[in-house]
This record gives sequence, C-alpha cells and structure tokens, in this order.
Amino acid sequence: METVLTYKSSGVDLEAAREAKNHIKRLAQKTFTRGVLGEIGGFGGLFSLTGDLKRIEDPVLVASADGVGTKLKIAFAMGIHNTVGQDLVNHCVNDILVHGAQPLFFLDYIASGKTKPSVVAQIVEGMALACKANGCALIGGETAEMPDFYSPDEYDMAGFIVGVVPKKKLINGDSIKAGDILLGLPSSGLHTNGYSLARKIFFEQAHLKASSSVRDLDDTIGETLLEPHRSYLKPLRTLIDRGVIKGLAHITGGGFTENIPRILPRNCQAQISVGTWPVPPIFEVLKRLGNLEFGEMVRTFNMGIGMVVIVEESKVSAAVSQFKKLKEKFYVIGKVIRGEKKVIFV
Repeated sequence: METVLTYKSSGVDLEAAREAKNHIKRLAQKTFTRGVLGEIGGFGGLFSLTGDLKRIEDPVLVASADGVGTKLKIAFAMGIHNTVGQDLVNHCVNDILVHGAQPLFFLDYIASGKTKPSVVAQIVEGMALACKANGCALIGGETAEMPDFYSPDEYDMAGFIVGVVPKKKLINGDSIKAGDILLGLPSSGLHTNGYSLARKIFFEQAHLKASSSVRDLDDTIGETLLEPHRSYLKPLRTLIDRGVIKGLAHITGGGFTENIPRILPRNCQAQISVGTWPVPPIFEVLKRLGNLEFGEMVRTFNMGIGMVVIVEESKVSAAVSQFKKLKEKFYVIGKVIRGEKKVIFV
C-alpha cells in the first residue's frame, strides 16, 4: 500500500504552530497601545498614526531590524528562554533611540527545527515584557517550523521595530564638535554582542560549561551571560525631548571602535579616558581566560558601557541632573577632539 504523506510526516506540526500562535496572541494583546488596529493573526500588523501622534510636527519614522546572535546558544544550554525576547526588543529600541525615536510597534520572527509551544511562549513572554516597559506594541510576527534546517532543540529569531521622532528633534550627530563631552551609561553585561568569542573562551579554550562557576563571578557562566540587554529609553527620553543630546552611540557589535565613529562628523575624534568607569567582572574574566589584548576587547565588547551620550560641555550639568533624578548611574568617559574620525584611548 502506498504511504499517504502529510505535512506532519515531513516534520511540520501545524497543531503545535497553532498552539504557539495562541500563546503569542494572548501575550501580545497585553502590549497594545491606542494606535493598534485589529488583532494578532492577520497578514499584516496595523497601526494608526492618528491620536496623540497627530500632534507630532513633521514626524520621521525610524526603523531597525536585528537579532540576538549566538547568545541563543547559551539559552539552549541553560533551557532558559524568557530573557532572549527581552534582549531582542531592547536592542532594537536602543538602535532607533540613537536617532531620538520613540518606539511605536514591534514585530518578531521565530524559526525553529521543531515548534515547542512552551518555548515559544517563554520567548514571547520576554518580548511582551520588554515591549510593555518601552511603551511599544507587539503587533505581529511569524513562527516558522523548519525541520532539517535547524536542529529540533534550536531556534533563531529576529525583530523589526518602528518608531517616530519630530524632524526637528532628530539626532544625527551633525552638530557634534571638539569640546563636547562623552558620558557613558552602564551596560547590564555583554548585552547581545561578543558571544561567539565569549563562548569560544569559556567552552572551547577553558573547557567549562554553562553551569560552571568561575572566580570573580557571582553567578554561573550561563546565568551571567544571559543577563538581559537593557533599554536606555527611560533615562534618555527627557534629555532627547529637551534637545540636550547631540549624539548617541549604542555600543553593540564592533564595540567602541566601530560604533562611536558612526555618529561623528568629519574631523572629529572621540577621546576616551581609560579607567573612568568600573569594568564589570565578566569582562575581566574573559580577558584573563582568553588572554585578550585591550584592542580586541574594546572592538568586541561594550566593556560595561552600553550607550555613549554626547553633549555640549555647557549642558553636562543638565544631563547629570536628569540622571541623578532618575537614579541612573553615569560616567564622564571622555571628550570630542579635532582629528581623524575614530576612537582613541588615553
């Protein structure tokens, strides 16, 4: 008798996918703002630019897309999936924040070798938590089951975000000049970058496991590396609205050396003073176990500074006052000088 094939026999379980989508729908609805139209499950997410947004003069939409990278490997090893969704949202929020944008809505894409509704629910729970905290609506996405492409216990994901900023408040770094001051806001760890090198150091070179404990770290390696990427929206929103900030650099892939020059005008150089902020233990451990040189560290990791804020010297006090009001830690880490468009360390 000829075998009757089904989609499930090829490795795709539509019932599991339906269950996962129901979890997503329930969690996403908790993030809905006044601009959301319709429900999760349509062919596209709908968002209205009326209401409060109508009062924005000459609005500019700012969009970004990103992923979490090999940090997901740590989530697989630990069996913890509710933090990587926060990573994804907060990374995307920070990427549009550097232009001064307030997030409006977010969409996600999750692809796996085998759809596991409980895992998808954990991932989206993290996304919903971060979206809610950032005032951003989770309005849609896609889940794809791809057997033979991913292993049954692994997945990948990506996020897409859209925000808005009045054109007159758009931050592009054009007004940055010599004499401006660099302030650093602390990171919560590696955030979502440098994990390929970190994994190589811990798991290949040092032959450790995610569950291992290491001198100088309060938690296990896995717990330390899974610390969620933080959002800088709340500590920076008021300063952006008041026009205090000239430039912002989200320290992600490429570390200091690649990200800060992205916002510098020609003939401006960022001079960073080493030792002006406390470097978290995780970076010292990576340096020790990997025998890493300083140059490799600062072009791979954030070294404890997740966002660099550039302000005019005369407005430093305004920024400091706001940070203190919010109990936000900050460090004066350098200044802008004339020179080649790059970062130097002194």
